[in-house]
Amino acid sequence: MTRPRVTLDAVGAILLALVWISPLVFAAWAAVHTPTAAVAFDVTAPLTLDNFVAVWERAPWIGYVLNTMQLVTIVLFGQFVLCTLAGFAFARFEFPGRGVLFVLVLMQLFVLPEVLIVENYAIVAELGLFDTTLGMGLPYMASAFGIFLLRQAFKSVPRELEEAARVEGCSWTGVLWRVYVPAARSTYLAYALVSVATHWNNFLWPLVVTNSPDVRPLTVGLSLFGAPENGVDISLVSAATLMVVAPLLVAFLIFQRQFLQAFLTAGIK
Repeated sequence: MTRPRVTLDAVGAILLALVWISPLVFAAWAAVHTPTAAVAFDVTAPLTLDNFVAVWERAPWIGYVLNTMQLVTIVLFGQFVLCTLAGFAFARFEFPGRGVLFVLVLMQLFVLPEVLIVENYAIVAELGLFDTTLGMGLPYMASAFGIFLLRQAFKSVPRELEEAARVEGCSWTGVLWRVYVPAARSTYLAYALVSVATHWNNFLWPLVVTNSPDVRPLTVGLSLFGAPENGVDISLVSAATLMVVAPLLVAFLIFQRQFLQAFLTAGIK
């Protein structure tokens, strides 16, 4: 009875994996063929790298990569600071309305960021951060998911470690930095991987809040190839897509073991 179920689970997992990876496989196919050969799935058509050369020449990709790295770094730093402080407060301090406030934080998980674009745009413009990297990252720094994840990680830390640090004369800041943060290292790694991947691929908000190529991230740069005046060139779009996702794919291949271990050890306790 167990063996058929395992087989069905494996087949289902393989089918889901094939469905998930099929757009990437098609992008790789189209990127090295002409548009006609890509759409026709002509296996006899010669391979070409001209699409990558054309894409590289039509956009300042080095600048886009640097802008994207700056964006994900700023967002991740802000999330680490804010989510660490909020998660620590919810995990270890008793204060009036703690439960209600935590529920309100969790309600953010049910609100899509796109719903708040108008309000975020107004706030960013009022702060004078329109068309800046900080303006792109500011709305995402207070992450409900990050607060929840770190709260759960901090709640799993034994109280004895906290009490020992307090006996040694550590302030609450010292307890947080020397006890709780090291104990949640795997959770930080797992969250960092998710955050970087999410904001590396974010498109709509950076498109709305940026005007100049000096601050555009990779995803907005990719949109330049999505609707050219002479029609959509599927091969150029595919080549640009691979260039955008390539850093994430390379990073995953290099750190896949750490990636899986981080999520296995960062479960909800």
